[in-house]
Amino acid sequence: MQSYTVQPARSVRGEIRVPGDKSISHRSIMFGSIANGVTKVSGFLRGEDALATLEAFRAMGVQIDDDGETVTIVGKGLHGLEEPTDVLDCGNSGTSMRLLTGLLAGQSFFSVLSGDKYLRARPMKRVVGPLSRMGARIGGRAGGEKAPLAIQGSQLKGIEYDSPVSSAQVKSAIMLAGLYAEGETVVREPHLSRDHSERMLRAFGANVETFPGGVKVRGGAELTGRDIVVPGDISSAAFFMVAASIVPGAELLIKGVGVNPTRTGIIDILKGMGADLELLNERDETGEPVADIRVRHAQLKAMAISGEVVPRAIDEFPAICVAAALAEGTTVVSGAEELRVKETDRITAMADNLRRAGVTVVETPDGMEITGVPALKACAADSFGDHRIAMSMMVAGLVAQGETTISDVDCIATSFPGFRELLEGVVQR
Repeated sequence: MQSYTVQPARSVRGEIRVPGDKSISHRSIMFGSIANGVTKVSGFLRGEDALATLEAFRAMGVQIDDDGETVTIVGKGLHGLEEPTDVLDCGNSGTSMRLLTGLLAGQSFFSVLSGDKYLRARPMKRVVGPLSRMGARIGGRAGGEKAPLAIQGSQLKGIEYDSPVSSAQVKSAIMLAGLYAEGETVVREPHLSRDHSERMLRAFGANVETFPGGVKVRGGAELTGRDIVVPGDISSAAFFMVAASIVPGAELLIKGVGVNPTRTGIIDILKGMGADLELLNERDETGEPVADIRVRHAQLKAMAISGEVVPRAIDEFPAICVAAALAEGTTVVSGAEELRVKETDRITAMADNLRRAGVTVVETPDGMEITGVPALKACAADSFGDHRIAMSMMVAGLVAQGETTISDVDCIATSFPGFRELLEGVVQR
């Protein structure tokens, strides 16, 4: 496991592009594979997570070609996938496993999903439970709570499901099963989670209807392949947005970032903390809003973070924690218990790392309280095998008083290959 040492930065300046959106990349492969005709994807994220999804569909007989610029998917239609001859390896990708569980539940064959040790420890009952109510036959460790998951495809029936958590993975898994179910499937959630599945499925021709608080899917509609442009991932841009906010004299322009309103919680939170951030050149690309984001250094102030903004920023909280560590006052995060079931328990992981850097952090069951400091101490940080923890602590190291070493940074490749090089390219020392 490789470690990485970060030196303090004098400034952060430049113009960059971040890799394609991970959520949209996953879905482009999935939906293109079960559509009729050809789907061409540009801007596809070639990180380990999205590639795990790509390889899973190749293993089910889908022709997928990648020339380095465009990924071309020759779809097999709603019922054209083939039974895989081996276990489908989802690697570290919770999106792959949870969405595939929903999609595979309605097939006419048997399949098994597994992944690395971190993924096999993550909770799966949140999708297995509602899918079982639809008639899915799914077995797994701990009563279906943990992978590997064994799925015997079966005839599904639509249900109405009130999700106790706002989770795009849970919602999307049920929606994908709903494509194969008899009748209508309805999913409601406490707050709106990211809506990439709804947008893209509609573009492919699925019978999907959104309403305040939820989504309806009617089974049986055939999908048609189409061209997709994947915007830059705001979750990846978040690390640079925070870096430019906390490093004195910084100014960054991040081009072509997806600013879907269900994903812009990071922007709302940073602006609420006093960040100097603006959206430029706002536009629409294949159904997704896109903009360039300019960020300059500013003194941040603490704030309370709760409610509907939490699911809109759920993947960005490790980076937000770093911003809070340098903000004046105490930032209080609540309603974010979902962070405890990510690649690692991100509340405990960030609390542990920030304490090492000299920050006072109090954990709560659904969040944390972070009291900002003028400067961070150099420390040995632990990624806990979580890509977002690793990248967040690399950003924190830019404003530490001395060298910060982060363990096990290989995990960054799951979502952001080239992150270190891109970061070092804009750092001035």
